[in-house]
Amino acid sequence: MGTNGVDIAARLTTASPRGCGVERTLKVLDGKWSTLIIRELLTGSKRFGELRSALGDPSAKTLTERLRVLENQQILTRTVYAEVPPRVVYELTEQGQSLSGILYAMLVWGEEHPLIEESREEGGLRRVTF
Repeated sequence: MGTNGVDIAARLTTASPRGCGVERTLKVLDGKWSTLIIRELLTGSKRFGELRSALGDPSAKTLTERLRVLENQQILTRTVYAEVPPRVVYELTEQGQSLSGILYAMLVWGEEHPLIEESREEGGLRRVTF
């Protein structure tokens, strides 16, 4: 038996308004960087520099903060290897891997609904596709 739109809407509207699954998910996927970090780690473990390059070079401070938060939430693990220089590797936990379906749904939705931005030159809205 599949889930239809009515079932989904009913489940969403009957969820506890405080601390529901949607709220928990939003706390984990807090902003662009956390979501993109998880997306990058879905393909396997990565070092800090690899993540930073893949993400378009966010500041080291921003990336470090987001990685620490995701580690505290048990979404990823940080492994430090006793080498010179030290090697640090980030990898998704099973809980982090379980977010793949949500990110996939976001990908599909984003591809089906082009971004609409306000055009300053024309004073109106324009559709932006990537």
